[in-house]
Amino acid sequence: MSFGNELKAFAKKTGGKLEDVAREVVINVGRSVVEKSPVGDAAYWKNPPPPGYVGGRFRANWQHGFGSPASGALDAIDPSGGVSIAHIQSGVGSNPAAGVHFISNNLPYAQEIENGHSKRQAPRGVVGLTAIEFKDIVNISVQKAKQ
Repeated sequence: MSFGNELKAFAKKTGGKLEDVAREVVINVGRSVVEKSPVGDAAYWKNPPPPGYVGGRFRANWQHGFGSPASGALDAIDPSGGVSIAHIQSGVGSNPAAGVHFISNNLPYAQEIENGHSKRQAPRGVVGLTAIEFKDIVNISVQKAKQ
């Protein structure tokens, strides 16, 4: 069965909860990349951090876009990731479920982190691990909608 046919069968079974599932999937993908993102810990650095350094800029820069990726980097710090997740939820909620949703990080070192630069916190990256978990994220969202 194709993915499209699976979606149609699911929509029929759940009585139109497909939009809820789609939104839930996008939010949980966003939550996954935010929570997997390393937070700079100067204790492991070779050189001392700049004065006043606080980690969390990478987590703060996960952004939601609808129809196209968000552009630019944010001048924000979010060590817990809570603000970033809330912004993703808000973006998903204020747009139609049908369409292309983007979760992106535009910091210049995002690709380095994905390639394992953060040896202690994210040695295997962030996005790739979330992609591996995607099927589980969808299945959990579907089970939630069936309840």
